[in-house]
Amino acid sequence: MSGAVNAGGTALESDGASSQSKKNPKPDHPSSPPLALIPLALTPPSPRPSARLVNIVGGVVPALSSSVTKSSTDNVASADLGLVGLAVMGQNIILNMADHGYTIAAFNRTVAKGKSIVGAHSIEEFVSKLKTPRRVMLLVQAGKAVDDYIETLIPLLERGDIIIDGGNYNFPDSNRRTQYCASKGLRFVGSGVSGGEEGARYGPSMMPGGNEEAWPFIKDIFQDIAAKSDGEACCDWVGDEGAGHYVKMVHNGIEYGDMQLICEAYDIMKRGLGMSYKEMGDTFAKWNTGVLDSFLIEITRDILYFNDDDGTPLAEKILDKAGQKGTGKWTAVNALDLGMPVTLIAEAVLARCLSAIKDERTKASGVLHFESRVQKFEGDKQQFLDDLEQALYASKIISYAQGFMLMQEAAKEYGWKLNKPSIALMWRGGCIIRSVFLKDITSAYRKNPDLQNLLFDDFFNKAIHTAQPGWRDVVAKSALLGIPTPAFSTALSWFDGYRTKDLPANLLQAQRDYFGAHTFRVKPEHANEKYPVDTDVHVNWTGRGGNVSASTYQA
Repeated sequence: MSGAVNAGGTALESDGASSQSKKNPKPDHPSSPPLALIPLALTPPSPRPSARLVNIVGGVVPALSSSVTKSSTDNVASADLGLVGLAVMGQNIILNMADHGYTIAAFNRTVAKGKSIVGAHSIEEFVSKLKTPRRVMLLVQAGKAVDDYIETLIPLLERGDIIIDGGNYNFPDSNRRTQYCASKGLRFVGSGVSGGEEGARYGPSMMPGGNEEAWPFIKDIFQDIAAKSDGEACCDWVGDEGAGHYVKMVHNGIEYGDMQLICEAYDIMKRGLGMSYKEMGDTFAKWNTGVLDSFLIEITRDILYFNDDDGTPLAEKILDKAGQKGTGKWTAVNALDLGMPVTLIAEAVLARCLSAIKDERTKASGVLHFESRVQKFEGDKQQFLDDLEQALYASKIISYAQGFMLMQEAAKEYGWKLNKPSIALMWRGGCIIRSVFLKDITSAYRKNPDLQNLLFDDFFNKAIHTAQPGWRDVVAKSALLGIPTPAFSTALSWFDGYRTKDLPANLLQAQRDYFGAHTFRVKPEHANEKYPVDTDVHVNWTGRGGNVSASTYQA
């Protein structure tokens, strides 16, 4: 019998008759309502009435199709993996693994309100149920809770056992935990998991990194439960130490960018073109059949079609103050730390910050008036919508190009060997940024793993040049209409800067040397005895200062 067992040996049983249908059970619409889940209570997804979770170490989960039974005292090690943390993600991961024939031990330290513990269960008993090498996956609250569990597990585990952290954490934490666990003879894996509740249940995108010696012992489980794209699992080994959580961080940053771009397109349609929610929904539906086919475009279509009980669009009633949990900021801050121009993600984060000062914006709207020679959109509406589609596509290309630039630089800085084709594949299914577009990125990096920039690939080079005329028109007309497009604009500005051989930074360097003696370097073709090549030079610009430079040259 496969399924999930607690330390006492009771199990979550999965209906064998339907196991084949569960290999790829994701519904046609990822935006469909999630499972009805409450803390420590599993509701079986239809049509799986035979699945049941009897009880959990440290707490009780109501049976799915039968009453709670007391655990056995059998201490046979039968579980393929142990999972700690039974919030919605943990519960759905358990059901996903059970569907694929794995036996899972479960532990939760928090008992649901009104529930009691059945039997004298303990984490020691939980660990005793695990086959060797023992594999323990943590899906608990970020921060101290993870470190506390690691400390609790260390004396119970043996050399070579594996601890997997599947939470959403900043990568330096995984760096530290990998090193610490290695000092205790344990193998640590920090795995990014994307896809939310639905993905956890039916196939997430998984990005494991850490101690690579652990990978052969978790590879089958992870790739079996992961989403599939063209028959390939959206999961592969990412790299050493915190590489898995780093890639998940960049994924989330790109997600910020994608969402901001879509919101700007919506704003242009609504305020610039005066389109109804039905018309906007129809436009996104059309876009979802082409190069923009993706989860985020699909759910945007559904949101725009969704009416409240009074028959009016619900989206129109939602307060325009965007929340954020910090992962986009992590990406932007890390890009600054590494000196990488990841402008679109940074602008997406700042756009949320701007939205958050609603009261101040409301005040500003009454005193800062729109002035322009253009008061309303004039021109071919359908042509402009086609241009907007191209602008969105081109800006997405820029966002991903920046994201992969950042990961490439991180690999150099942190000594990782990141597999870029595999990373693109991991994002093709099961995650929030999944899209048809990622297939082309996978192809580009498989064709040339050393590709310096995505824009140097023939496919994306052609796509970006084809999109340019409409892209420029959208940004220009939006500015004339007073519609903010920070993501569209920064994507275009970055592209123009990236393709420019000589930027005005020469004047900036002269300014720095003028007021602070920060030095500069001359172009090789202008080098001479006075200005040697690759040499930091300071000039007395006014004749009044000295010739001592303030510091060595910093690019």
